[in-house]
Amino acid sequence: MNALDLTARRCKPCEGGVPPLDQPAIDHLLQNLSGWEQLDKELVKTFLFKNFYETMAFVNATAWVAHRENHHPELEISFRQCRVHYSTHAIGGLSENDFICAAKIDGLYASPSA
Repeated sequence: MNALDLTARRCKPCEGGVPPLDQPAIDHLLQNLSGWEQLDKELVKTFLFKNFYETMAFVNATAWVAHRENHHPELEISFRQCRVHYSTHAIGGLSENDFICAAKIDGLYASPSA
């Protein structure tokens, strides 16, 4: 599976009752994402921007993806950056949904030029 495959997928409802991904599955899926890291039971990446306007545009686009996929990240927002945290709280760890959304969020981002 590559990042393109992830962006073509849709999140599936997760109400619990299924185990989180095991470490080999997480490691495999992480290979398909750029700049994301696993921190305990979360998938995390910091996005940098030229200014507050671009930061907020990214946040709003991320909110739209979250709404469409019905899978919502934790966001830390400051003037020129947004740190995105994905985790599937219903299962207490990472699911394929987290990786699908991470790949879609990557598609929104264009790195700032100096």
